[in-house]
Formats: sequence, structure tokens, C-alpha cells
Amino acid sequence: MSYVEVPGAKVPIRMWADPASVEESAMRQLQNVATLPWIKGLAVMPDVHFGKGATVGSVIAMEGAVCPAAVGVDIGCGMSAVKTSLTANDLPGDLSRLRSKIEQAIPVGRGMHDDPVEPGRFHGMATAGWDDFWSRFDGVAEAVKFRQDRATKQMGTLGSGNHFIEFCLDEAGSVWLMLHSGSRNIGKELADHHIGVAQKLAHNQGLVDRDLAVFIADTPQMAAYRNDLFWAQEYAKHNRALMMALFQDVVRKEFRKAKVTFEPVISCHHNYVSEERYDGMDLLVTRKGAIRAGGGDFGIIPGSMGTGSYIVKGLGNEASFNSASHGAGRRMSRGAAKRRFTAKDLEEQTRGVECRKDSGVVDEIPGAYKPIEKVIDQQRDLVEVVAKLKQVICVKG
Repeated sequence: MSYVEVPGAKVPIRMWADPASVEESAMRQLQNVATLPWIKGLAVMPDVHFGKGATVGSVIAMEGAVCPAAVGVDIGCGMSAVKTSLTANDLPGDLSRLRSKIEQAIPVGRGMHDDPVEPGRFHGMATAGWDDFWSRFDGVAEAVKFRQDRATKQMGTLGSGNHFIEFCLDEAGSVWLMLHSGSRNIGKELADHHIGVAQKLAHNQGLVDRDLAVFIADTPQMAAYRNDLFWAQEYAKHNRALMMALFQDVVRKEFRKAKVTFEPVISCHHNYVSEERYDGMDLLVTRKGAIRAGGGDFGIIPGSMGTGSYIVKGLGNEASFNSASHGAGRRMSRGAAKRRFTAKDLEEQTRGVECRKDSGVVDEIPGAYKPIEKVIDQQRDLVEVVAKLKQVICVKG
């Protein structure tokens, strides 16, 4: 489908979702965003749903301003995937050992490494700029300085919630490795700190929603936020790269005789800010639950832990600010999912997938998410499908 325009206060709201299907609370958030004085455009992805301040699945273009809540609290959250030389025929009948080995190598939930993991220990992993990246930690907000030890040990860890590590098969039977994570707790703490700062600024006092507080260009507060924002986005990218190196290391060891090789890694943020130019204007584009889908850009759009995912290539649709959805999108809150579903339901809906099937991850049950096939179909003018993947192992925090 192409987009539907819904009137907004300052700009029309371009929606790749059926407006009638969007929850009232999310529509109200979109209308609130469209009142911001600095806004130049608002695109809504088919996986849209209610979030804090700004909706998940929204792409907001502003001139001379940026809204921290429109980035999301997990700054730089995103996906990585890589195709391997393995095929379905190489896999053992029982995948529990492989899942266990992945969980041993990559801490999940609140876990962290005993000591920082150095990228130099992995064959072929780029190490340039690593020391410079960590040296810039001295320049981030004082409020998080005491977290450096934890931040170094959480580098290369999964986290919890909707984050995952998966072993997948495409329709030709090739094995893919895929993972979803962000900037861990350090990114969240930086986001919370700056949202708090923004909410106290005078120019934000008359906003319809205090969670939409912005920083304005050429101010000390904006400079501080941009510094920490871009550092956290880089942290998230390094975090995924290190996890993928650990994941590949497990696969090499477990399939030693196969001499596994890996194609180039596809990686994309879906909670981030980018400086981009549209209609002759230099804009700050925030994607919260959306990926960049410029012409030829590879992206990853995952479903839920039992339904599969898509590797896509962007079509460069400027009406969406060169964006596409970041996943299936939730159709019910975590609380609602826990009230509606049981561990038995989870077991049924993840049949054939080696994964946790206990009450601790019921809020991630496939039934809590929108159908990924429909979400893909609603954005045929934004991306083309390169590969459809189905997970056989899913590791959750």
C-alpha cells in the first residue's frame, strides 16, 4: 500500500498503517507530535503502537530541534544478521546444546561479562577506533560517569524484553545468525537524564505533552545531548558487533568440521537520530521503531519469537523519509499479554523453536504481536524482500 494522509496541526501525518486499526492512545500521541513548532514531517510505519511520549513506529523530521523521547530510551537499539555457509542439513536433531552454548557465551537479562571483552580476540573483527570510543566516555553526562565499569562489562551482552539472539533458516535452507539489542543500561540512563533536562527548559513548558520536550539547536543542552546520543548509538553498534563475533565464535566451534564462513554482516539501528536533507532543508530525523530504507539500504524487519523475520532492501521512498518498519509491532501491552496468555499458549505458539517456554517470557508470545506478513505487505512501496527467515533457536533474556 501507499500512505494515507491524516490531518495534523503543523504537518499532515503520513500513515503506512490503516488509521482505523491504530489504538486511540497512539493516534493521540501522533496528533500531539504534529503540534510541535519545529516539526517538518511525520511518517508512521505499519507496526505503529503506543510508546512513551512519541509512538513506536514513528519517523519525525524536525528543523533545529530534536526530541529525546522520539528516539526511545534504548538509544541505538537495532538488529544485526549474517548469512552463513551452513545449511539445514548441517544441523543436529536436538538444538538444545547449541542454544546452551550461545547462552554461555553471551550474557542475557541483567547479566554481564566478568571482564570486558576485547574485540582483538576475534578473527576479522575491526578494532580501529575502539580505544578512541572508550576515551570519549569522559565527555558524557556526569550523571552516568560512575557506570563506566558496568558499561564496559555489558558490552557484548543481550539484555531482556524484546531483545533476542536467533539461529534461522531462509527458504533455501541456508543458516542465518540474527540478533536484536541496543545500548544496554548506559543508553537508557543517558536517555532518562536528558529527557529530564529537556522537560525543565523554558521553551518546553507550553507543550501539549511534557514527554515531547525538545532540545533546540545552538544551545549547550543540545550540544550535550548530541554528544551523548551519538556516543550511545555507537555503543549500541559496538555491542551488536561484539555479540555477533561471540555468536560466530560459538558456531565455528560447534560446526568445526564444516569450516563455516560468513557473508558481510547486515546491521541497522531502529531507535536513533540522523542528520538528513529533504526539500532543501537540513533536518534531524528521529526513527523510533523504524529503520532507514534508502535506495539499496539493507535492513532487518523481525517478527516475534515464533513467526520469523525478513531481510529487506530499501526503495528510497522520500515520503517516508527513506524509512520502513522495525518489526511486527506489538498489538497488546506486556501486561495484557500476561493476563491473556499462559506458558502453555507460549509452548503451542513456539512449537518447533528451541527457546524458553516459561511464564517469564509470556509477554513476548507471538500472539502479542501484529502479523509480520501483513506489516511487510503494508510497506511494499518502502522495501523489497530479499529473504524470509524462520528461527529454529531463539535466545531471550
